[in-house]
Amino acid sequence: MPSHTVSVLGLELAFKADADQAQVAAARKVLEERFAVLKTQGKHMSREKLLAFLALGLADDYLLTCIKLGQLETKLETLLHRIERNDTAENDTAGNIDKQSEQFTTLEGS
Repeated sequence: MPSHTVSVLGLELAFKADADQAQVAAARKVLEERFAVLKTQGKHMSREKLLAFLALGLADDYLLTCIKLGQLETKLETLLHRIERNDTAENDTAGNIDKQSEQFTTLEGS
């Protein structure tokens, strides 16, 4: 697992993660942008409170994303089951046509 060292909001952080350097840099950018917005809105709040609000906002985004992912997975499963049912029905129909064709050929040959 690669090691990363990054400065986030004035703090030097060193950690290991499966993420590549570009993903770590993108995550740092998101944090800093969101913190800047919160800092502008909460001018009289302490840094700790702003960081807590930042964490709450990110946690909320994560939970909403998990819910949306679950909904998409459910929709995909439903579509997959429909496709499988249609495929099975088509195979049954094709099988019946083949059987009828064989019977017709047998009758013609008699």
